[in-house]
Amino acid sequence: MANNRLAASFRDPSGFLFRREGILYRQINKVYEPQFKQLVDSGLYERLVKAGLLVPHEVVTLPPEEPSKGSLVIRPELIPFISYPYEWSFRQYKDAALGTLRITREALQSGMILKDASAYNIQFLRGQPVLIDTLSFDNYEEGQPWVAYRQFCQHFLAPLALMSLCDVRLSQLMRVYIDGVPLDLTSKLLPRRSRLNFGLLSHIHLHAGAQKRYAGQAVSTTTSGRSMSKMAMLAWIDSLENAVKSLKWEPAGTEWAEYYDITNYSDQAFDLKKNLVSKYLDMVAPKEVWDLGANTGVFSRLASERGIPTVSFDIDPAAVDRNYRESRDKKESGVLPLVLDLTNPSPGIGWQNRERAALLERGPVDLVMALAIIHHLAISNNLPLTDLAAGFAEMGRHLIIEFVPKSDSQVQKLLASRVDIFPDYTREGFEKAFATVFDLITYESISGSERILYLYKVKDKYSS
Repeated sequence: MANNRLAASFRDPSGFLFRREGILYRQINKVYEPQFKQLVDSGLYERLVKAGLLVPHEVVTLPPEEPSKGSLVIRPELIPFISYPYEWSFRQYKDAALGTLRITREALQSGMILKDASAYNIQFLRGQPVLIDTLSFDNYEEGQPWVAYRQFCQHFLAPLALMSLCDVRLSQLMRVYIDGVPLDLTSKLLPRRSRLNFGLLSHIHLHAGAQKRYAGQAVSTTTSGRSMSKMAMLAWIDSLENAVKSLKWEPAGTEWAEYYDITNYSDQAFDLKKNLVSKYLDMVAPKEVWDLGANTGVFSRLASERGIPTVSFDIDPAAVDRNYRESRDKKESGVLPLVLDLTNPSPGIGWQNRERAALLERGPVDLVMALAIIHHLAISNNLPLTDLAAGFAEMGRHLIIEFVPKSDSQVQKLLASRVDIFPDYTREGFEKAFATVFDLITYESISGSERILYLYKVKDKYSS
């Protein structure tokens, strides 16, 4: 394996991603030349790119990374932030599944088929799901079943069914099962009423039974052992699409999804906070922003409206789903809402823990915003202020952070059910802890509240 090859791109014999002088490229191997030619000559590539379903690329005159295998090199459009299925909200996941099926249907109309249906091949670009693996297409042969059927069911349908009918947090199973949630496990976890859904009965329950009966045989990867016409294939895709569309999850009102409706901010104080955040954003002029504890993305949009790509993280799936729906409905292109437990962020997983990057490996960014979350981290999760400072410094080169004192009503709610063992949780203790790794640029009190908004820069010796 060449040194420049990406760790997430080693399984496909058709080609791989690599970096050279900091630029991302994809090598297309000689064995994939016919399929790539068909993709372009059939007009499929152009149609998918125009529809926003496939990441665009340009062919470059660059020597292959592995000349003995390589045919040509392309440079794909860069995805600002790589996310993973276990970080998506329900509606994000559902849109990614429907996008994959739409791509499959389009491919069939051009004499091609998706040879894999990995959820990891889908990313969000300009607010919508897009296929990033240009080498996922194969020439379609009449009568052949869809070889990616099982993968689609494990990567998309199974997680969505569990999220919809059991608990939305079961998307985290994709962190455990990198090759998709096993169908036998899904079948066991789903409620009995799920068998009344014809799509789930066919594609989950009966499919799981077939896998068990034919374990180790080629049929286990196909829709059936019999020949399947193109018309039947399209009907099969329609059936999967109907199964996905039948799944619903409407988030009940949670404390965090309704946060801005119950906050102790007055309208005047809230507007002042937005003005201060806007002022700090303009002072830093970052190239990218991570908004931690973003809730429904009010402050994330202050950054994205300035043309700054912004990842909008929150622990609450309901808040993230609401954020995503708003972004999608308004056709916003600069905000990426994602589910994240900051106290247990996404780890590196897969082969050698390198196939899917840990959160920290996807940073640092120019600016991190940590608004109204420090009391949750320090008091609810017992994280020392010095550790919080070091953690934020690892994530970003600048930090906008809101200090919420013990006298604040939201902190009082947290302390009402626990012993106050946080003597250092004071303004002085906060400033001392953060001064160890940050230089203070400015701060201002948020008038009408007891909170203070700080702007920091990581000390040079800690910056990467």
